[in-house]
Amino acid sequence: MYSAFVEYAVSQGVPLGTVTLILMLPIVVLIIAFFRQVVGIKAFGIYTPALIIFAFLAIKAEAGSFWGGIRYGTAIFGTVIAVGTLARIFLRRFRLLYLPRVAIVISIVSLSTLLMLILGGMFQRTGLASVSIFPILIMITLVEKFVTVQIEKGGKAAVYLSLETLFISIVGYSIASWALLIFYLQQYPWLVFVAIVINIFLGKWTGLRLSEVIRFKKLIKNV
Repeated sequence: MYSAFVEYAVSQGVPLGTVTLILMLPIVVLIIAFFRQVVGIKAFGIYTPALIIFAFLAIKAEAGSFWGGIRYGTAIFGTVIAVGTLARIFLRRFRLLYLPRVAIVISIVSLSTLLMLILGGMFQRTGLASVSIFPILIMITLVEKFVTVQIEKGGKAAVYLSLETLFISIVGYSIASWALLIFYLQQYPWLVFVAIVINIFLGKWTGLRLSEVIRFKKLIKNV
């Protein structure tokens, strides 16, 4: 049994999975905002980690297991970042304009991802070989953000942001996969408004972030 609202949405032809994912979105972005405002992990904004979390969820549905979502999702994520970095380094000598250069990088990354899926099939990694286009496209769109950060802040900053994005995505994916949370969202969809209220409090956060407390620990102790 689900809440009257969820049952009504399903009766109108909206798939239960779609309803659940939409209700999960405010929780997911709350997690990302918490890490940004309280913990101090920046990542690639709020939109990109949210997309990657849902890509992990899609991979989980196709792989059939929680760890399959993390394993194959991380493999695709790592391939996209590694190939994107190598492609950008290779193209640097040609002095191309930004958009054509990014287009070439995305093309190289997409072909490399296809090769990885084929290799997954060859080595009997059926969960990897059967990943659909939806999560792959989400991962590939990460390349443009990664290249932009590389150009603006340097390769080291881009790698750090990528690792932070992956960390937040794995944590968010783990929470979004929590059966009890899914159950309560389907039973009490109004819980999404609680997430909005918490975001209001986060929006007024003026204290030090956890990363800043660790960074300035000695200074704070002296004060």
